[in-house]
Amino acid sequence: MVIFFMILFIILCVLLGFIILIQQGKGDMGLGGLGGGSQMLFGGSGGQDFFEKVTWVMGALFILGALGLTILKYKEYGSTRIKQSSPITQTQEKAKKDVVPIQQPK
Repeated sequence: MVIFFMILFIILCVLLGFIILIQQGKGDMGLGGLGGGSQMLFGGSGGQDFFEKVTWVMGALFILGALGLTILKYKEYGSTRIKQSSPITQTQEKAKKDVVPIQQPK
């Protein structure tokens, strides 16, 4: 199930990047400037309102998807992997068992 959502998240990332690149920017840095002055597909305004709304929705889905995948992976492992396989914690526990109290000479 996590792999399915991860694949959907990757597709969302690629589409979001593409939508951002085809927008007409304030400068002519994006790929939107390559289409010439008139964009007949989206009318005279170039569909900028449409692209802006799609970008906001896809950005929100990106944030929610990242949080959702984090929660799913956390539930899958129960906790972080670092806690489960931390050699420092194992060494500290072993050291506590090996401590021998020193008696003071009288």
